[in-house]
Amino acid sequence: MKNSKNNIVNLEGKLAEAEKNARLRDLEIEREKSKNDFHGVDQKEIDQAIQTVSKAAGGKEVYFGIKKSPKSKVKFVQINQPNLGYLMEKEYFKSEEMKFLFRIMPYIAFRSNCIVDDINIKNAIPVTQVELAKKIGSSQPTVNRLVKQLIDKGIIAKAETGREGVSARSYALFLNPNIIYSGDRDDVNETLQMIFKKVNLKSVFKNLPHKIC
Repeated sequence: MKNSKNNIVNLEGKLAEAEKNARLRDLEIEREKSKNDFHGVDQKEIDQAIQTVSKAAGGKEVYFGIKKSPKSKVKFVQINQPNLGYLMEKEYFKSEEMKFLFRIMPYIAFRSNCIVDDINIKNAIPVTQVELAKKIGSSQPTVNRLVKQLIDKGIIAKAETGREGVSARSYALFLNPNIIYSGDRDDVNETLQMIFKKVNLKSVFKNLPHKIC
């Protein structure tokens, strides 16, 4: 009977030891994985660094991020999903207006949100509605009509611009950044904000779930 009890105790001890060793192996695997993820730096060192920075920031929560490579030149247009969803629920857009907005996205200049001839040029030239019609493969009357509709709805704004080589008055078309924006949403172009200042006071825009300007 005594031997039986000893055997049970020994078995429990071996199981506990095996479980402990398994946990240690799991921890070691996790540490190695962490080192691989963070280029050889141990997770403890990272945690200590975060604690130090948090202490220096007055106890506030901090996080580390990797700075974007300056070589990244890919152009993006951001769609404000909550705002677009809200307007769609209100049936604010016609299907042809939505299609038109999608087709002009490749021509929205970074930060100015102006529709231009070439987004890859630093001082890109705003397109006329005639030029825009050619670019998207549509007729001028159709583009004129859709632009007017979207101006009336506050999605597009038309502003006078001094275009080089053109003596007559010329205009540039801008997109409302609360719906579509090419740029940093936390740093919206001040001129663009002024262009849509009155527009964004309209009742439908006052109730947008996520206004950025």
